[in-house]
Amino acid sequence: MAAVIALTGDWDLAEECAQDAFARALERWPADGVPRSPGAWLTTTARNRALDRVRRAANERRKLREVAVLAPVEAPTEPPDDGAVPDDRLRLIFTCCHPALPLPSRVALTLRTLTGLSTAQIARAFLVPEGTMGQRLTRAKSKIRHAGIPFRVPPRDQLPERTSAVLAVLYLLFNAGYAPTATERPEAAEQDPTSPGGQARTGPITPHATPPASGPDAPTGPNPTAPAGPRTHDRTDGTYGTNGTDADSGREQRRVAAEAIRLARLLVALLPDEPEARGLLALMLLHEARAAARTDAAGDLVPLDEQDRTAWDRDLIAEGLSMVEDALLARRPGPYQIQAAIAACHAGAATADATDWRQIALLYRELARMAPSPVVELNRAVAVSMAEGPAAALPLVDALAAGGELAGYHLLPATRADLLRRLGDRTGAAAAYREAIALAPTPAERRFLGRRLAEVGGTAAGRDR
Repeated sequence: MAAVIALTGDWDLAEECAQDAFARALERWPADGVPRSPGAWLTTTARNRALDRVRRAANERRKLREVAVLAPVEAPTEPPDDGAVPDDRLRLIFTCCHPALPLPSRVALTLRTLTGLSTAQIARAFLVPEGTMGQRLTRAKSKIRHAGIPFRVPPRDQLPERTSAVLAVLYLLFNAGYAPTATERPEAAEQDPTSPGGQARTGPITPHATPPASGPDAPTGPNPTAPAGPRTHDRTDGTYGTNGTDADSGREQRRVAAEAIRLARLLVALLPDEPEARGLLALMLLHEARAAARTDAAGDLVPLDEQDRTAWDRDLIAEGLSMVEDALLARRPGPYQIQAAIAACHAGAATADATDWRQIALLYRELARMAPSPVVELNRAVAVSMAEGPAAALPLVDALAAGGELAGYHLLPATRADLLRRLGDRTGAAAAYREAIALAPTPAERRFLGRRLAEVGGTAAGRDR
């Protein structure tokens, strides 16, 4: 797609031609064999298809002018590279994150172009209707086309102005790989993180607002500068995975998470003086360290306080903790560093009871100051409940519910249910668990909440199971 966009400046045409190239590969490769350089074959096929489309769409005179301007088919298949960014994929991400576009549009367009996430998935990540996100993407493409925004690798001195968007894209890429597998659909994304102070409400690195005692995974902190990370990748559209078994999906997800970590390492090497890059890498490592313990043999979610900590990857934890310390030494704290510090509190605790919840609550308060968000406030309420008791946290959660900004977010009633359960209000807890089950997007989460409902004497039925 990058080569076709660079050639024509038309993002929609690039998407169509890329799809055509893959369709042709499915027809040709089984009979002719996979070419020595599949990527180059696909790029050349897509470029040729784009040239054909341009020629057919233009009248005789305009066609000749456009073809004269377009680079020949034999031109290099990659955008110009001045060597500032050493990796092909990271180079494309920097290229797509053009500062002439608003940050949310730039991140959404990069996700749509380079990660394969659907418009619906990205819309869920930003908590907007699919139609709204479709219009946002269309406007962004139109601005690129009409304003003549160049699609080329930025020189090194222009990298900093694109770094925040690149961090957001890598954050979401990791979310896509860390999400629990689900044959129906993955956990929906949770909020607009690219708005000033916005947070992503999904993903591992975003907070699971449910208390660790009742939720699928303890809160660690949402991403305030990155877009709401769709930890999504619908199994039905083939994005970031297959339509096969959960085992196939799980292997593909691990590959995607590993790729995000690889790119984050490259970004740290490329921008060694950027503490937020180190913060993001630390955040990824500390979450990835827990990956093996997050689900049981049946694929059900295991709460943080019930996870087998001997299954956590101690090497990744050690690297992540060191990375957090290095980042904070720069004394330029940012949202990724704060989230990584929260994750470090969990990862560094030998047992669930040893978790320093007062420190976590203070870190969430600082995160809320840097990047105000109802998701951050929900996670802060969870930390307050663990540090000071459920009675201190319930008014905070009720205020969030009254505000309406988290309407439809299943972890809000799930958190409230847990607080009511701990306060002895079994009837109120059961009602809140039923509300959470009705909103929960994955079978694994519905099963988890159904078990919690049963513990307070309620009955799960139908979709709840």
